[in-house]
Amino acid sequence: MHRLRTPHGLTTCAGLVVVSATIAACSSSKPTPTPAQTTDPPQAAALWGDLKPVVSVKELMKYMIDPVADNIFNAVGTSVTKHGVVDVEPKTEEDWDKIRTGAVSLAEGASLLKIRRPFTPPGDENNSTGPDAVELSPAQIAAKVERDPVEWNARIEALRNVALEALDVVKRKDVNELWDVGENLDKACEACHRSYWYPGEGAEFYQKLRRRLEEFRGQAPRGNTRATPQKR
Repeated sequence: MHRLRTPHGLTTCAGLVVVSATIAACSSSKPTPTPAQTTDPPQAAALWGDLKPVVSVKELMKYMIDPVADNIFNAVGTSVTKHGVVDVEPKTEEDWDKIRTGAVSLAEGASLLKIRRPFTPPGDENNSTGPDAVELSPAQIAAKVERDPVEWNARIEALRNVALEALDVVKRKDVNELWDVGENLDKACEACHRSYWYPGEGAEFYQKLRRRLEEFRGQAPRGNTRATPQKR
């Protein structure tokens, strides 16, 4: 608020009216917040900066997302050994902590997929060439994401939601629900991969593959063409 400065001794009624009006206006107006009171200070952008990717989507999946997801996938299971059926499930705090590590890493790591980055390392075109190619090229994946970014973000959120589900199960130490979490995680991953990575692996692809295997098995094995050594 700017103060009204008047010459010394000036106490006329007009001067008092001006001063009163100015004070009334200042008291009725909302005070301007100081920089410390603002919710989004100018320094915020400079402090955080722009996130820059280090690796491609393919590398992020291979070296970060997939390994931490295995902490959840491998938490429960059943295997058949020579000693019988062996059930795998978390039993100690260390076991549950390993699942929690996977869930937290997956929940946070999924958001990194929202940062614009190459889909493959330089020179890697996926299995996108040839008549039987089932994978999309990096350029085709990028074009698909650009056409419908809503789907891309929805796939990421689906993955993140499963990680949050895993965290909740860890808090309650519910072994039975871990089976559901593993199934939900598999569905979230596979749905995204089939949409963006290998959409060519549909029913027709597997039917064709099955026919090839049957044809291969139906072929008679080649005989031994070497001459039988004669007795001397």
